[in-house]
Amino acid sequence: MLGFFFGFNARLGRLHYVLASLVLIVAFILLAVVLAVALAAVPNKSSVAMSWLIVVMVALFLWSNTMLQAMRFRDIGWDPVCVIPAWIAVMILDYVIALRFPDYAVTSLHSGTIAGGLINLGLCIALLFFPSGAGEGSSFGGTTVDRTPAASARSARSPASASEARLARITGRNDDRRDY
Repeated sequence: MLGFFFGFNARLGRLHYVLASLVLIVAFILLAVVLAVALAAVPNKSSVAMSWLIVVMVALFLWSNTMLQAMRFRDIGWDPVCVIPAWIAVMILDYVIALRFPDYAVTSLHSGTIAGGLINLGLCIALLFFPSGAGEGSSFGGTTVDRTPAASARSARSPASASEARLARITGRNDDRRDY
């Protein structure tokens, strides 16, 4: 169960991603309504304490959403350690370009460009519709099981750590070829 809260190394299929996203949205809408009612009932002098609850709620929502996206990107076969920071960097760069050069913004009221919107749309479509990574197996409980024949031969020869496997995947090196 904790794999779903801190499951950056887990994998999440398309259907599970959509259902988990819907549950997350409904849960946080209900939490926002409860906080709004509580804020209305509290006297003004303690509204500063309630504002911290709102900040914590938004941070928890962003953490949960990023965790779901990381699990889905891993299921697609992309490395979320590379994809999510690049996505955030592109959105920040898009915001800065739209503020610095207002002619490139979608409208005067928006703080983004068409290119940034298309990148964001493309990654959201990838999260929703790309199939799972081919030949990479399935996951259960936060661990991935590689079902390819080469994987069983590799695991019989030498167990590789997660960081070694990530470096091998990024550099395109095979375990059969050693340079030393």
